[in-house]
Amino acid sequence: MKNEQHAFLIELAHTKMPYGKYEGRYLIDLPEYYMVWLHNNRLPKGKLGEQLKLVHELKLNGLEPLIRNIQKTHPKKG
Repeated sequence: MKNEQHAFLIELAHTKMPYGKYEGRYLIDLPEYYMVWLHNNRLPKGKLGEQLKLVHELKLNGLEPLIRNIQKTHPKKG
């Protein structure tokens, strides 16, 4: 289970917004006001929705450095 969670966080750290005004930005780099708006209005279904929900929680709890550290220590391959 721990390996799955670790892999999920690594993937989350390198996932970019696939559409909209912030297309191409890492999810962790999305502005907090936009995360709140998505959370309250238009959180997509599926994996992206789950990732955005987690990023929102991380931002609320001041844990963005966790994801930024993962980005540095586990650079995206390819």
